[in-house]
Amino acid sequence: MRLSIWMIQCLYLVSLLAACGSDSTTRNPAATLTSLKLQTVKSDLTAPVFLTAPSRDADRLFVLEQGGRIKILDRTTGAELGTFLTLTGITSGGERGLLGLAFDPEYNSNGRFYISYTDANGAITIARFLVSPTNPNVADPASQTLLVSIPHPTFTNHNGGMIAFGSDGCLYAGIGDGGGAGDPNNHAQNLTSRLGKLLRIDPATGTACTKGTLNPFVLSGGHPLVWSYGLRNPWRFSFDGEDLYIGDVGQNAREEINVATAGPSAGRGLNYGWRLMEGSACFNPATTCNTGGLTLPVFEYTHENGTCSITGGYVYRGQAAPAIHGTYFYADFCAGFVRSFRLNNGSVIEQTEWPLLTAPSISSFGQDGLGELYLTSLSGTVFRIVPN
Repeated sequence: MRLSIWMIQCLYLVSLLAACGSDSTTRNPAATLTSLKLQTVKSDLTAPVFLTAPSRDADRLFVLEQGGRIKILDRTTGAELGTFLTLTGITSGGERGLLGLAFDPEYNSNGRFYISYTDANGAITIARFLVSPTNPNVADPASQTLLVSIPHPTFTNHNGGMIAFGSDGCLYAGIGDGGGAGDPNNHAQNLTSRLGKLLRIDPATGTACTKGTLNPFVLSGGHPLVWSYGLRNPWRFSFDGEDLYIGDVGQNAREEINVATAGPSAGRGLNYGWRLMEGSACFNPATTCNTGGLTLPVFEYTHENGTCSITGGYVYRGQAAPAIHGTYFYADFCAGFVRSFRLNNGSVIEQTEWPLLTAPSISSFGQDGLGELYLTSLSGTVFRIVPN
């Protein structure tokens, strides 16, 4: 999210015109076959910011409330099954709080899960926990193992918060640039800083992951956890197999989506441009910036018709709507729309706006254990995206 984004009065307005950086909008043929709508799962939550579930879990949804609770909902009825974990000693409010959750790929056998949050001092923190050995709906709060702590003392915004496992078994974490306007300390381009980066972490130790390949700057003086850099606030990113999609929140003009499709090493060592560029436009300097060596977004949209902050989503791979397989969904926090596109040889095609998927203050997309998609609204509601 952006500076004080949680405090913005959401416009709950959907434009029928695509506010994107391409020259035209191509109607997605799948949209003529599959109309999508929102189905309310639960509506009395407190600032939900994320939803996920262990792989293949067909019964439960795990919802993060920003203040520090992880609640379990019945996947079918939305009934509350209890509180999985209540996290204490955190800083919450604005863009801080409990922000991310990832279940270990072997969760069903090892019971390990990982969370990201801002601690009592505002440090961006990634920790490992264990589920209770006697109750699958309760975590063991005493099992916390601190893996990563990144000081964030000056500003309260741009903490990132997303964590997810890649196909290589490494834990990836999106970290914001440290906050303030314009990355005043140029963290995103500083390879010795973990701010403004995508990190690749060994989930057992919290050190640089070495599965398959080394992190790119381990041997060259950069911080060993850094996988890619030049990010402003990668609030939500996701993997589609070995492809990596990053929704990076812009400054005042552009929102962007970066995609890396290099197989198991997707995104390794890439510089996504911030603060040299905001999207495909020069930012600092404002003109004649050097784009050499930068990876520019595959997609962007400008701030108009009430847009302000991208919420990155997922490529759909569920079973309820097979006609839209391979479609990437994203939203805007202020304008309340949900849109999508597909990639074909690195180019965006089939851009679609889904008029029945509008919601206020879309804080995140979510994905259940069967690959179906959800939205969380900061106003308190979890929605499931279903065929109409």
